[in-house]
Amino acid sequence: QGVLLNMMSGIVIIILGYLFTRPLVGLMGATDPQTVDAAVIYFRWGLFGIIPIALTSVFTSTFRAIGNSRITLIYNTIANIVNVFLNYCLIGGHLGFPRLEIAGAAIATATGQTVAFIIALIVITRKTNFVYLHFTKGFFKPNGPILQDIVHIGLPAAGEQLIMRAGMLMFTRIVTSLGTNVYATHNICMNIQSLSFMNGQAFAVSSTSLVGQSLGKKRPDMAQAYSKRCQNIGFVIAMLFAGVMVIFGKPLVSLYTDVQEIIVLGAQILLMVAVMQPFQASQLILAGSMRGAGDTKAVAYISAFTMLVVRPVIAYILVKIVGMGLHGAWIAMMCDQGVRTLLVFMRYHSGKWKTSFHSASERAQA
Repeated sequence: QGVLLNMMSGIVIIILGYLFTRPLVGLMGATDPQTVDAAVIYFRWGLFGIIPIALTSVFTSTFRAIGNSRITLIYNTIANIVNVFLNYCLIGGHLGFPRLEIAGAAIATATGQTVAFIIALIVITRKTNFVYLHFTKGFFKPNGPILQDIVHIGLPAAGEQLIMRAGMLMFTRIVTSLGTNVYATHNICMNIQSLSFMNGQAFAVSSTSLVGQSLGKKRPDMAQAYSKRCQNIGFVIAMLFAGVMVIFGKPLVSLYTDVQEIIVLGAQILLMVAVMQPFQASQLILAGSMRGAGDTKAVAYISAFTMLVVRPVIAYILVKIVGMGLHGAWIAMMCDQGVRTLLVFMRYHSGKWKTSFHSASERAQA
């Protein structure tokens, strides 16, 4: 049913994406005709990867839920190798391939996503797996109660991601108004932060899987124990990341550019990123635990408040009114992470997430 739902939604996204490509590009603040034309080309070629990545996400979630995250590492790694190789071949026209430039980059990405889908499909149809797909008559027939349960848990999670993107869009438009060099510095720091983000995300995935399995066994005590252990490990690694950013701020930024102005400003911003590390890891892992229990609505509401209210409002005040520049924007991000961590912490320690899982199970059985 997850495959059916994602396939249908993928088709809708492709149609809407193709019809409204230019307005969507315009939302990102692009006004230069050459930039817009290049973005339209990339976007439309990239749409070919929508359904493969949508279906792969179902298989990935399934594998992780049963504790088999190794196979997802394998096919995603292969997909990235294919992507990088084809980028080299198609963007510049190497090894006998045509020079497609921006279109080549999009084709490479879509091809990598398709390769990941094919490998995941082969694996998940093996009957030796704990959970596998068996294509029988009526495979694509909608099952009302199951779809209802998927939507009940999945819709808030989807809404959370949509809210995150909307909040990032508003935040990005504020930062882009500060100029090219400042925006370049912001992107470099966001890239470095994304490396540390993987720490919290990795243990969040572990916590989601282990909490879900424990509650499925009707062992909330095990669920809490697994969640706590993930938090502890994630916190220690987050502190290590913070130390690296404090000590090696300038060398990290200089990996991306040799412009001294950007290096100095980037190193200052990385000090703020370092402060955020323990908060970022904690809220990601706690939110992962709550998702494993099916408590996705609370996570979505918290994300909506911090991304649509806390971050953009504080960023606007500090950047536009106070005139603090990029420092003001990143202070807004720190406030976002701090408030989000506090709210997630309060929800988690209320214990209500422990009952969400069985409520969903009872609806499915009914």
